[in-house]
Amino acid sequence: MSFLLYCLTGCRTRLARSPRLLPLTLALVLGAPALAEVSPGVTSLPADPAVLLAGCQSARASGSVPTMRRLRARLLELSVSPTGLEQVLLLSEALLTCQAPTAALAVLDRYGPAPGLERRQWLLQQWRAAAAALEHERAAQALLRLAALEQQDLELVSLPIGTGPTASARRQRAALDQLADHLEALGRPQQAAALLLASRQTGERQVRRLRRGVLLGTGLSLAERDRWLERALEEAAAIRAWGLASDLLDDQVRLHLQAGEDPARAVQRRIRLSQRLDDAYGEWRLRRHDPLQRSRAEALEQHLRSPASPGGHAVVPTPRLTLP
Repeated sequence: MSFLLYCLTGCRTRLARSPRLLPLTLALVLGAPALAEVSPGVTSLPADPAVLLAGCQSARASGSVPTMRRLRARLLELSVSPTGLEQVLLLSEALLTCQAPTAALAVLDRYGPAPGLERRQWLLQQWRAAAAALEHERAAQALLRLAALEQQDLELVSLPIGTGPTASARRQRAALDQLADHLEALGRPQQAAALLLASRQTGERQVRRLRRGVLLGTGLSLAERDRWLERALEEAAAIRAWGLASDLLDDQVRLHLQAGEDPARAVQRRIRLSQRLDDAYGEWRLRRHDPLQRSRAEALEQHLRSPASPGGHAVVPTPRLTLP
């Protein structure tokens, strides 16, 4: 603060001669957020991408669209002839934060990364920009090149989700699942299904991948889809994920009905699982359309509690007490 007082008292003449120094002085003392808010135009903003990135973070957090617009214009001025990978990454990250992913892609396209770590950083940033711009083809290609560069399966590579103001605020998700998202968005569900079904992991994530692969794989025969569902059911049972197992059996019933086949075996397995889990609703859903099971369906319906009934999930008002 003493530096600010010095500049505002002892440097009046210099500031009067060079009014552009005022925003930069405030930035040095108060930080980039202050700079982003007080700068009246593009030319008054600094040429340091790191400062502009901090300004974009502040403007995005506060929802200041005019400030983000000025910062984007300045970033585009600086991105005409980037000097190296560090500047390219900073400029593209700032443009992403300022919600200009297409411009971030253009900045990256002006630079040719060297092999190795530099190319990995560049590909990762290209994927993030392409995903944010909804350019799914470029995003998919970036992920495939990243996997080839690292020589490992996409399911073992975790990547950040979204373009939040800070990296620590972003969740991580496997590149394989994100690539499947891009393929599905491109109208290639069969490729997405093949990718998901090729996963070799275990646990709940694997069960969900297999389930999604079966649902997307409409080009597979009913027998093939059944085999994948059975594999997913075995994995779900191994980790005691009974909710997922119930969903898988529901999928199996639905797929058989859609194919015009008898779903009796899947229905019976689902009913047995419902009884084991005391899932009256799940059993009632399967029995309610069967005329031979009408009495059982009615008994289950009576068993299901209304939300307003005692023991239901509706809030019961507390009776008022009358003071004597």
